[in-house]
Amino acid sequence: MQGFRLLLFCFLSLLILPEQVLAQRSGRALEKPLRAPDTLGLPRVEIPDTLSIAADTLALTDSAKIVPRSSITSEITYHAEDSIIADFLTNKLYLYKEAWFEYGQMRLDADVIVIDWEKSELYASGVTDSLGNINGNPFFKDGNQVYEIRKEMRYNFKTQKAIIKDVVTEQQDGILRGETIKKTDDGSIYLDHGYYTTCKLTEPHWHISSNKLKSIEGKQIVSGPFNLYFNGIPTPLGLPFGIIPNTPEEKASGIIFPSYGEEQVRGLFLRDFGYYFAFNDFIHARVTGDIYSKGSWGVKSQSVYKKRYRYSGGFNLDYQIIKSAETDENPLDTRTFRVTWNHTPESRGTGRFSASVNAGSTSYFNNVVNPTNFQNNIQSDLQSSVNYTKQFAGTPFSLSSSMQHSQSVSTGEVRLRLPTLNVSMNRQNPFQNVKFEPLKTLNIAWNFDFQNSISNRIQPPSPIDPELGGNNTPQLIPFTPDNFGLLLRNANNGAQHRIPVQSTFNLFKYFTAAASANITELWYLQRLSYFYNPASERVDQIVENGFNRVTFYTSSFNLNTNVYGFFNFKKGKIQTIRQHLQPTFGFSYTPDFTDESFGYFQRVQNNANGDTRLYNRHQGFIFGGAPQGEARSLTMSLRSVLEAKIKTDEDSTAEASTKKIPLLENLSINSSYNFAADSFQLSNFNISARTSFFDRKLSINLSSNLDPYATRTFTNTSGNEIVRRVNQFAWKSGQGLGTIRNASLNMNASINPGNTQNPNEVRDELTNQFLQQGGQMNEFVESQINQIVNDPSQYIDWNIPWNLTVGYNLAYSRQTNGNTNITQAMNLSGDVSLSEKWKINFSTGVDIQAKNITQSMIGIARDLHCWQMNVNWVPFGRFTSYNIDIRVKSSILQDLKVSRRRSFFDR
Repeated sequence: MQGFRLLLFCFLSLLILPEQVLAQRSGRALEKPLRAPDTLGLPRVEIPDTLSIAADTLALTDSAKIVPRSSITSEITYHAEDSIIADFLTNKLYLYKEAWFEYGQMRLDADVIVIDWEKSELYASGVTDSLGNINGNPFFKDGNQVYEIRKEMRYNFKTQKAIIKDVVTEQQDGILRGETIKKTDDGSIYLDHGYYTTCKLTEPHWHISSNKLKSIEGKQIVSGPFNLYFNGIPTPLGLPFGIIPNTPEEKASGIIFPSYGEEQVRGLFLRDFGYYFAFNDFIHARVTGDIYSKGSWGVKSQSVYKKRYRYSGGFNLDYQIIKSAETDENPLDTRTFRVTWNHTPESRGTGRFSASVNAGSTSYFNNVVNPTNFQNNIQSDLQSSVNYTKQFAGTPFSLSSSMQHSQSVSTGEVRLRLPTLNVSMNRQNPFQNVKFEPLKTLNIAWNFDFQNSISNRIQPPSPIDPELGGNNTPQLIPFTPDNFGLLLRNANNGAQHRIPVQSTFNLFKYFTAAASANITELWYLQRLSYFYNPASERVDQIVENGFNRVTFYTSSFNLNTNVYGFFNFKKGKIQTIRQHLQPTFGFSYTPDFTDESFGYFQRVQNNANGDTRLYNRHQGFIFGGAPQGEARSLTMSLRSVLEAKIKTDEDSTAEASTKKIPLLENLSINSSYNFAADSFQLSNFNISARTSFFDRKLSINLSSNLDPYATRTFTNTSGNEIVRRVNQFAWKSGQGLGTIRNASLNMNASINPGNTQNPNEVRDELTNQFLQQGGQMNEFVESQINQIVNDPSQYIDWNIPWNLTVGYNLAYSRQTNGNTNITQAMNLSGDVSLSEKWKINFSTGVDIQAKNITQSMIGIARDLHCWQMNVNWVPFGRFTSYNIDIRVKSSILQDLKVSRRRSFFDR
């Protein structure tokens, strides 16, 4: 009996002693797996009488009744720096000082943690010292949700429900804080007297305060009546309820709430009210509407799509009806629209489809102002293209098809190339194994092009000769559905075959020779026929329908070489000046296709005196016609590059380092002389030059066209004086080297103390900033970044204290009749930092010829930590307006702003 008692005492010692030893250890890490406690209650075990024990060995064989099944499904570990105390009477465990408890994806850190095994509950709080300071407040993490607790919490790790006092938790980009929070097992939380903010400071700059808040995990945050606070000061801004998105990567559908305000012309309005459709992970869309109290309204649709490893894109449509009051002197009743579409494929297979569409009515940009996109309001041209390319595997053939659109907002001219088709064969070398170099490098290719062009610039039916006082200026008609039949009838279409044959080889050691021949055949379904009309005393034309071909060919031989010159200097900073000259001489031959046997030209009487003139029967066709007259031309061109090598190290004792600077990046001159022409054998000289200064901060481009022939004044049959070229060189008539027919000068300078970022660098910087903040890239984020890159006024680089961009453009033209046209303009833009958080940006221009100021904008930006304020003012012009935006920087609250706008409608 004594032996049995001794054995029982040893067994209890082995059970209790390790817990007491662990409780006395401090400063050592402990991770102890803990199993579910025995439901019989170990602290109340009594020593049984061995005589009363009936050991039924048969009962143990039922394995289903050995141990009750536990509700704990994962391993539990815990740790404490100070002590761990087990109370077997109440079945509780006490952890003190820097303690933590882990169960599955849940972790709790606090200075005091109490584990109640019977209720499967945790209680955690901090410790109050003698001065009243609380240390070691609980920090609770459950999956991706983190809770910073200021007082205490109670958590049931079986049901995953919790009651928390005074807690701060982060939801997506926002922060929630409440006096009492109840957390449910599905991750949703209910807040009593809580607030929401995106400012992560201890005392946030702003917050939304509400007595009741509910956060639904992965969906949204819903509040009751709320007020907007700035720096702890309440404002009258608020609503009876609010919904804040809390969906990662914007995967949820929902209502889009409108902005409201008033305009003088269109009245009270609700803008951008609609619904957001998240159909799936690949297609998202939003449909919104605008309504005004005076009858105007609009509908907008925006969508993005993506098929992984295939393509991505977006489609936007904006339709507006703008109505004015009947009493207005100049009523403004306009229907206008704009369509944009972009489609980008990913490299895969041999076919590729892409699209970039930017089209709309001309009145859209004259009436619909976007105060947040300054560049959008002043653009003058719209370009669109839809392309498909296909490479046929294992063959040299490829196919491409496209639809192109161009539109001038200022003139209203619209041109559609719908469709265009190209089939081509890559260059083939049939004699590549031959040793004779001219034959070895001989290659041949083939290209087929089909185009159909529709334009609202209609050519008059009769070719009235302008030299006889006539006017053959094309007429511009509105591009409307009513005129579409006329536009189709005047469509310009045709097909073209080209077979280029070329061989390149070295000649005389220092020269490179290129011999080529080009065969071209044009296919048309119409041609022009001319006749003299004695009643109107002019030449009229009729259109003959039927298939006809135009075949012609040209040949050429070119010879070029490279000449280098070096000018070394022993003294001074300039070490060497290097010049590269590239002269090219060539000879080309084109037969005379004006013979009537070809049928490409027609000689017709053009006045009552019996004078005749040669007319091209395919004049104005999409690919033109055969060249007029024989050509045996000598072509001449000279290209020159001039650069210097300068010393950059002023230390005479060290080896001086050098760098290259461009003095003249390019200077080219070209012309030709036609030996077969009976007059005007020398063609105009084309001159162009390009250079830059100050480490490429200032760039200059110059181009001109010089006519070497003289001009004289004549009197026509109507008694009017006209100016014509004469077959005599200008320098022989005392008119200098000739007449400048066209000239342009373009100067651009960007000055700042740092390096100016190009659009690609800005895109990379914005992308990296977004990723560093924990964001995930998707189509929506990319579209926002691209919008900022395309409109620099939306992106402010706070690291550069100032930036100035200056541009000057000069264009000069002089026609043969002596009429001249000069346009010159200067544009100026930049920004200046008044302080670390204040910046002024501006954009303006001057039309020097018209003596007026072009579209201008002045803006002020203020960095408000979690907000950014922008004030933009367009003081005059058709888009006179101002707007003030205070915008939250959070990506999920980009549309939360306090705005006051006054648009050009309010003038």
